[in-house]
Amino acid sequence: MSTVILLPGLACDAALWRDQLPALSSAQHAVHVSTVHQRHADLPAMARALLTEFAGPLVLVGSSMGGMLALHAHREAPQRVAALALLSSTARADTAELIQLRSEAIVEFEQGRAESVLRANAMFAFHAAHADDRECVDDYVSQILRVGEAQLIAQNRAVMARADMRPWLADIRCSLLVACGDGDLLTPLEHSREIAQWVPHARLEVVVGAGHLMTWEQPERVNALLLQWLASLQPVASQQT
Repeated sequence: MSTVILLPGLACDAALWRDQLPALSSAQHAVHVSTVHQRHADLPAMARALLTEFAGPLVLVGSSMGGMLALHAHREAPQRVAALALLSSTARADTAELIQLRSEAIVEFEQGRAESVLRANAMFAFHAAHADDRECVDDYVSQILRVGEAQLIAQNRAVMARADMRPWLADIRCSLLVACGDGDLLTPLEHSREIAQWVPHARLEVVVGAGHLMTWEQPERVNALLLQWLASLQPVASQQT
């Protein structure tokens, strides 16, 4: 049985994976949603906690910041990571421009204006076809407000402080699935292509009709991708046992 760990994005919780949890949970896979990103100050500390909390070889599936965390866990203990799936993620460090934008947003969050900032920028989280969907936007904003402003601030700081992870990519030997929405404005397709180019055996998938929140926008497509990919790992796992 594989231990599959779902790693939420920045200021997200298990709701990000609400459509994946029932689809992925089966006799073949023990599926858990990690909360280490809510309990530690930086990505290396989150990675160490993740490796401590779950035993044995791990299949890490990370969305956005969760993908960054998955790469840090692999960097920390590659022998513990059986496979990686990076959704809507990047291996790059924040640019100076992004750090400035995040810093300005943190000031707004500290002054209690998180909801207005989130609603003003919600369009960037979705594909153009969903950006004006009030229900989608309300769902997104409610999730982050539920996680809380303190977490929103802390996790932005963790992301701002991360290193450029591209030099680590050449060390990845396990199965690697990279997926990106064709309308992702936050981590554009070039970021996913870059990861796949640095890891020759990586599988790159473009999810049509999805922006940054592909697990919500195209849940059936994401589920099919993950199930197919997980099934492809089984022969390898059998050979190792």
